[in-house]
Amino acid sequence: MSKIEKSGKRTRIMLLAHSYWPENSPPQRRWSSLIREFSAAGWQVDAVVPVAHFPQGTRTLPREVAGTVFRSQKGPHGEVILRIPYLPHSGNFHPARLIDQLCSAAMSIPAGIFWRKPDVVIVTAPSLPILVAGYVVAKVRRVPLIVEMRDAWPDLARDARLVKGNVKSVIERVVEAIQFRADVVIAVTQGFAETLRARGVKNVVTVSNGLDVDSVPSFEAPALDRETLEVLYLGNHGQSQRLDAVIRASALVGSGMHLHMVGHGTHRPALIKLAAELKAPVTFHDSLHGQEVLDRYKSADSCIVSLRDDWKSFEATVPSKTYEVLAIGRHITAIVRGEAARIVKDADAGDVVAWKPEAIAELWRELAADRSRLNAGTSGRDWVRAHANYPVLAAKYMRVIDSVTGKVGVDA
Repeated sequence: MSKIEKSGKRTRIMLLAHSYWPENSPPQRRWSSLIREFSAAGWQVDAVVPVAHFPQGTRTLPREVAGTVFRSQKGPHGEVILRIPYLPHSGNFHPARLIDQLCSAAMSIPAGIFWRKPDVVIVTAPSLPILVAGYVVAKVRRVPLIVEMRDAWPDLARDARLVKGNVKSVIERVVEAIQFRADVVIAVTQGFAETLRARGVKNVVTVSNGLDVDSVPSFEAPALDRETLEVLYLGNHGQSQRLDAVIRASALVGSGMHLHMVGHGTHRPALIKLAAELKAPVTFHDSLHGQEVLDRYKSADSCIVSLRDDWKSFEATVPSKTYEVLAIGRHITAIVRGEAARIVKDADAGDVVAWKPEAIAELWRELAADRSRLNAGTSGRDWVRAHANYPVLAAKYMRVIDSVTGKVGVDA
């Protein structure tokens, strides 16, 4: 039973995103949870999203599940999904992914304009082309626009060297222009919300990532007598994570541990090659879903949360998997800084370590020698329930939406 009471008026939301159900991606996980709560409150959601093709870059699911271009289908929580075209690609080549996103964003504009009129348009980034599409649709339909920044754009563009020099790039100018013109900007961390306010962006509200705590189990502490330290990384293998550090660290520890790398990403082939060259104790696994993810978590002693430390924007970034690991009760090897490091420390859920192979290896040796430190208890789960539980986050989001549609005010 949702904690959100049903409202009298059936608010209709139009969501524009580059990835959604049945894909398994950060926007899908966030918005499936939010839409479940919105629907429970009697609200209606129309999602304009591409035919499902993430992460492979091409459709692998049956059409009745992945969707058909410009045809609507019913989502798992009663939402209506309108599928738009995409450009097939390998999934691991950045320029091809960008062209694919440009194509889908362009097709989102007529889809959003000629579909039924919503009360509000919500566009979720970091897919930058979709930001422009959301802005255009909201302006043409003459409805409020909520821009959701799940990454620290445009700051991240400069950190990633997508833009260079002292003069603002076209990317930065476009992103900032849309942020300034949005009725509300949603940030998923307090740090980035403060950055946006310092720039003069009005009506910035923080609605963090999270999860429905009651939807995931809480595992008992790992066995004290296990001979090998089992470490798990589950997530994107990309430029933002710089996972070569954990591969090198595992090689330094050697046979006393086993590192499991689960997922996909542009850097995965290079990581597999590096692990082979170093003879590191690493096993690479394909992406997992559902019960397989929980089984992998349960078998782990410690779970890695990692962001590279040489990008300033990551001081205000929290990997979405952080909340999942906190809730299940596994020790976290936190190779992060800033807001993400503070959360792990506040939750007393693991160890924050520098982004250096030697420091990571030393931590893992210590954990292997004293396995009692792997008992994370329930403090992480308690933290998520208090600060990042989706029923609570959805209620706050609904107050934000009510504020732009003229119903009520909202606190940041």
